[in-house]
Amino acid sequence: MKGTETIYGMHAVRVMLERHAERVLAVSLAAQRDDTRLRAIEELARRRQRPVQRIERQALSKLLGDVAHQGVAAEISPLPPWTEDELLAALAHAPTPLLLALDGVQDPHNLGACLRTADACGALAVIVPRDRAAQLTPAARKVAAGAAETTPIVTVTNLVRTLKLLQHAGLWVIGADSQAPKPARQVDLSGPVVLVLGAEGAGLRQLTRQHCDFMVQLPQLGAVESLNVSVAAGMLLYEAVRQRGSA
Repeated sequence: MKGTETIYGMHAVRVMLERHAERVLAVSLAAQRDDTRLRAIEELARRRQRPVQRIERQALSKLLGDVAHQGVAAEISPLPPWTEDELLAALAHAPTPLLLALDGVQDPHNLGACLRTADACGALAVIVPRDRAAQLTPAARKVAAGAAETTPIVTVTNLVRTLKLLQHAGLWVIGADSQAPKPARQVDLSGPVVLVLGAEGAGLRQLTRQHCDFMVQLPQLGAVESLNVSVAAGMLLYEAVRQRGSA
């Protein structure tokens, strides 16, 4: 159906039913599975007056492809992405906004993990480029575990242009790089900031680096050259949360 998306996995479907049942159009459950967790989702869907159907597991796998769907899927009306203008308007109602920007992250699983942590840390939104970057696929939604329905994605045509707009709006742009001169704990993240992380392996593009107010590094004591981008995003977001808590 046009304008709908399919999510899967027990946690993602349960969170959607709990928080945004009005956007759940239908729930599909594997006919062969009848355990406590699945029955709980079925009962929740019926309490929320959402259509529920039992279908053969093979049919569910054919619908979703080769993914770990756990015998649960739901057709939903997705949270629409924000535009730049909507993001700038939202800043007016956020006295100390915390944003996360991903510069060309390719793996949907990493995008989903970043969304989940951004939600946990109270980030206003996650910014991603429209081209040559992971978008909000069902796989990303499953990893996000419901955060894709609570933390808006801002899809932008030109990330550098967006960062400039955010700077003009009073935000500091903080880029992450393993070779940066200062550790994150020595840079003030307690004010209005946008944290910028680069693609897997390649890191931040040079043009993006040039438009960061500060570059920071995260502590690495082992032999591995760089952190996974979703792990790095989590560490940097929680450093911002730590500083805000102490402030």
